[in-house]
Amino acid sequence: MQQGTLMRKVKSKNWKKQRYFKLQDDCMTIWYQSKRTGKTESAFSISDVETVREGHQSEVLQSVAEEFPPERCFTIVFYGRRGNLDLIAGSAEEAQCWIQGLHQLIEPRSFPLMCALVSRTWIRDWFQKADKNKDGRMNFKEVQRLLKMMNVDMNEDHALRLFQDADKSESGTLEGEEFVLFYKALTQREEVLSLFQDFSEDGKKLTLLELVDFLRQEQLEDEGTEELAMELIDKYEPSETARARHVLSADGFLMYLCSPEGSIFNPRHQVMWQDMTQPLCHYFISSSHNTYLIEDQIRGQSSIEGYIRALKRGCRCLEVDCWDGPNGEPIVYHGHTFTSKIPFREVVSTLGKPSWGNSSSPPPLMGTSPPSCHPQSVEPSYLHSFLCCGVWTPAVQTPRRLPEGDGHPQVPTFPSITLQELKHKILLKGKKIGRLEDMLDGPGDEAPDMSDDDNGPEVEEERRRVKVGGGNPSSSALQKDKETLAQALSDCVVYCKSVSFRGFQEARSHSRPSEISSLSEAKARKLIRDAGNEFVRHNAWQLTRIYPSGMRTDSSNYNPQEMWNVGCQIVALNFQTAGLEMDLCDGLFSQNGHCGYVLKPPFMRDEETLFNPSDPTSWDSPGPVTLTIQVISGQQLPKVANSKEGAIIDPLVRVEIHGVPEDQAHQQTKYIENNGFNPYWGETLQFQLRVPELALVRFVVEDYDKTSRNDFVGQFTLAFANIKPGYRHIHLLSKDGTGIPPSSLFVHIHITE
Repeated sequence: MQQGTLMRKVKSKNWKKQRYFKLQDDCMTIWYQSKRTGKTESAFSISDVETVREGHQSEVLQSVAEEFPPERCFTIVFYGRRGNLDLIAGSAEEAQCWIQGLHQLIEPRSFPLMCALVSRTWIRDWFQKADKNKDGRMNFKEVQRLLKMMNVDMNEDHALRLFQDADKSESGTLEGEEFVLFYKALTQREEVLSLFQDFSEDGKKLTLLELVDFLRQEQLEDEGTEELAMELIDKYEPSETARARHVLSADGFLMYLCSPEGSIFNPRHQVMWQDMTQPLCHYFISSSHNTYLIEDQIRGQSSIEGYIRALKRGCRCLEVDCWDGPNGEPIVYHGHTFTSKIPFREVVSTLGKPSWGNSSSPPPLMGTSPPSCHPQSVEPSYLHSFLCCGVWTPAVQTPRRLPEGDGHPQVPTFPSITLQELKHKILLKGKKIGRLEDMLDGPGDEAPDMSDDDNGPEVEEERRRVKVGGGNPSSSALQKDKETLAQALSDCVVYCKSVSFRGFQEARSHSRPSEISSLSEAKARKLIRDAGNEFVRHNAWQLTRIYPSGMRTDSSNYNPQEMWNVGCQIVALNFQTAGLEMDLCDGLFSQNGHCGYVLKPPFMRDEETLFNPSDPTSWDSPGPVTLTIQVISGQQLPKVANSKEGAIIDPLVRVEIHGVPEDQAHQQTKYIENNGFNPYWGETLQFQLRVPELALVRFVVEDYDKTSRNDFVGQFTLAFANIKPGYRHIHLLSKDGTGIPPSSLFVHIHITE
């Protein structure tokens, strides 16, 4: 990577300042300084970087797209709520140098390098924080201050003993390597060392055969174990001599346990591992509500960044509210509210980016448009642009009709469309003029069908506007143009035609697999309560979308689990609002290559299924599964936000099961007083799961408070199906779903059937 590169830092279309950017010698820190004054403005750590976007993949860079080509532009995205850093390099070559270099440093395959760099950076950072008088040395008083800063309340005698052991020069201060020795003694993992020695004959190393025994007995690795052991030694053993002898040291063993291979999340499920040739209705689909909003529903900001964040998070179903704007240009915003507005053309441009796929075979995007959308407002140029994005339309073919009699209505059926056929495409969900078979067979003379579940004054207004000609055209030519355009846009709606839901019997008699109904969270809950099995059967052949109550003006979310329990595919959430609901969403869709599609269990894809989530005994289940979790220890847990100076957390771990009602449960450990640095619990929690296929497991760390509500520290959520048994680390996430390295939990997982 180049160092001292002159680039433009961009904050808006009119704010572009030149800055020198440089990667520090530690390979973990980047600082930048003003070209004019030479003064260092800011610095950030590589560990704070979540991803790097190439081209015009931010609202700011899109605003300067006509001035600067995409090859010179890139965006550095940080974890948490820190704003993006939008940069314009002097040339495409310089941009690629930085982009590729940053990717090398933040990619998971660089884990051993990152471990070493993060460790070295942490040691340096803690030394600088504790060295109050900046003399390059640290006395015992400064060490005591350091321990408070690191979330440790250690016995003074023990701290002094560690200090004296590290003070090899007997100067009464620590400097250089002495501080490194002190830090290593402070971070010694006794529970890991004990496990290491259980399998090591000499207590100093694991031979290849000893490592194989550990992998088979404890980690339950049963395929290619010897090859895996060799790979782990080559990848995580820091000593070249040990690698040459095919042995693993205690440091290498710890590095393996902290790696992706040692994570609780099965690495085989991090790639696209499920069958992607099923019909669309057989998948849970990551879905957002009012995607363009990044704040509340009434006065919040509308932004392209809402779409970018959702797409990068794996969302595959997005919402676009299109309205008439000034000068005939359509705009996107939450209609009849005070939210800000963004041009429709920018939304089209964003959705047209080819880089939103999270795998080599990106599944389709779905765009939803509620009843407030006015298709007449979309000019032909926009329609052409949208079609160029890859909107999917079928080949013209005559639909097959079921034979009359035997209770079958004469309803045309259409060939099932699969994800494999739809990859790289965009599906439009919305109202449709006429019937789908009219579009395939040729124009019909049926009146426009504009039905949707959101019946009310807005729909009536829309029906009035969408009548032939719509609105008050100034001429018959304009009226004809709008009529043609509305039909063209309607023709883009194929397999996701919005229809009203009037009951399961009505749907079986008259609806088609190509149609979709939208239900409010309240209506969905009533159907779950009154007809759970019928709801599951319905969702085995037709799509259902659930949306938040209109009362959620603060952009809060409902619990998506109860909707997934009956097989609802499109459970739309407010992605901008952190909390339990988005933790569950991220937990479910973190698997399968993070592609946004998760295959439903077989019993939810069967149209004759007997499954009812309210009564798991109603179907022939394979029997309960026992999940046993030993919560062993925690490492370097963060302090609670806005806590008092010197405050140290009292951490506890709560494990929650989210699934069918009978499986819902939670248990927690005792709290450890005044130790957020290396708390040890050693407690065992156990759960019985009747429907493990639908279960999500959430690990939550909280700061215990006996007088008020516990404070959130970190969490990690994953589907039960993705759990890897054995000794595992759980790398915690913040409230908004971003990583907080190096905070983690160390657990042992055992599963019995």
